[in-house]
Amino acid sequence: MLKACLNGGRGRDEHPAVPLTPVELAADAARCAAIGVVAVHVHPRDATGAESLRPDAIADALTAIRAARPGLPIGVSTGAWIEPDPGARVAAIRAWRGLPDFASVNAHEEGAEAVAAVLHERGVMVEAGLWTVDAVAAYRRWRVPVGRILVECMAEQPAVALADAARILAALPAAGGDARRAGGDDTPPVLLHAEGPATWPVLAEAVRRGLHTRIGLEDTLQLPDGEPVADNAALVSAALAAGAH
Repeated sequence: MLKACLNGGRGRDEHPAVPLTPVELAADAARCAAIGVVAVHVHPRDATGAESLRPDAIADALTAIRAARPGLPIGVSTGAWIEPDPGARVAAIRAWRGLPDFASVNAHEEGAEAVAAVLHERGVMVEAGLWTVDAVAAYRRWRVPVGRILVECMAEQPAVALADAARILAALPAAGGDARRAGGDDTPPVLLHAEGPATWPVLAEAVRRGLHTRIGLEDTLQLPDGEPVADNAALVSAALAAGAH
């Protein structure tokens, strides 16, 4: 599948088309879904524009997107940079009034398994974010069902990011080895992506390997040829043209 990552932690100072408000997120989500993405990943903001896990910020974004594009799966981030205290992260998720369809949890962060556990308890599919080989080891110690693995290559240099991808993918358990997390007979499906200059080479590698991937202003502000991009819809169109689906 192709997922659109609409905003991440970016602000308008980085790109004028970054969607921040619920209305803007909804409009972008609808445009990208009309082109061909099958899910969106968003970082809801509070009234100051800061990333937030507060119940009102989450609910407002979800409500707007679902009104604009009913049935489109929506995911959010639970990154520690949004709320550094693991206990506060868990408390915020327990207080959510509206629930996303899925949420990413970075396995290397303090309290990650507890965050994953409360998401699962509330019926939110967990995406395990793996940035390093060491994070794979941390993830394999979880006792929480996981619906999708995110292999996230954070190195800016394409060659380094591709090498990291190969190492992380090789460290993942073989199919069926950790079925308890997926709730089925196989390990969870894998989504492979990168950020910055490595975005497009790693997307091509995901296509080559037959893995899920994602694209959006969270990851890159450029088209494959290096030209500045107009908006999320243009990135989605370019990813589809590159073979993602």
